[in-house]
Amino acid sequence: MTTLKKYILALLVALITILAMDVTADLSNEETILIAHFSEMDLDDWENKSFKGETQYSIKSEEQNSYLHAESKQSASALYKKIKVNIHETPFLNWSWRIDKALPELNEKDKSGDDYAARIYVVFKTGYTPLSAKALNYVWSSNDSSESHWPNAFTDKAIMIPLRSNRDETNIWQHEKINIKEDLMLYFKKLPKYIDGVAIMTDTDNSKGIASASYGDIYFSRD
Repeated sequence: MTTLKKYILALLVALITILAMDVTADLSNEETILIAHFSEMDLDDWENKSFKGETQYSIKSEEQNSYLHAESKQSASALYKKIKVNIHETPFLNWSWRIDKALPELNEKDKSGDDYAARIYVVFKTGYTPLSAKALNYVWSSNDSSESHWPNAFTDKAIMIPLRSNRDETNIWQHEKINIKEDLMLYFKKLPKYIDGVAIMTDTDNSKGIASASYGDIYFSRD
């Protein structure tokens, strides 16, 4: 493994580890757990982690609706939020997203093609330390693979799950509702009580490309 690939792997593991560090908020009594309130132009409690260069994240408005816009030019940085959510009480993760500029078809299983116009991480711990953290990684794939999932090209701590692809139109909002509790059992055979953080990333550093995406509000719900 080259020095650069070791560096990228270390940063990716670092992001997952950061998200799994202890947080104190137990939100299990709430019916809806708000993770991101971009429609209110709110970026409170979101932090940045750079892998290579800086993806530009900014709040934009369109027809009186606000959202998070991400633009990546041969760069990779993530926005992340540490938050403890009881997935036995609120198992469904809800969000909206769209691709404004798609990537060309990439071999996403190879390190050189590990780029996505949009992705959302959900991080949880399998043990007592942040180093035990793993991640579900919901992605907007650049190809039309029929596969339901695959391990991240850099680390088996993350499973890549394509919800959308380049078959979906650009500039059209898509709405997702995913049962995180079920997916943790399906892909990791684990069922923790809590997830420990959520991250957003639009990245093009490995393929040296350009992509842009938009993200709407993100929240957990009981049903």
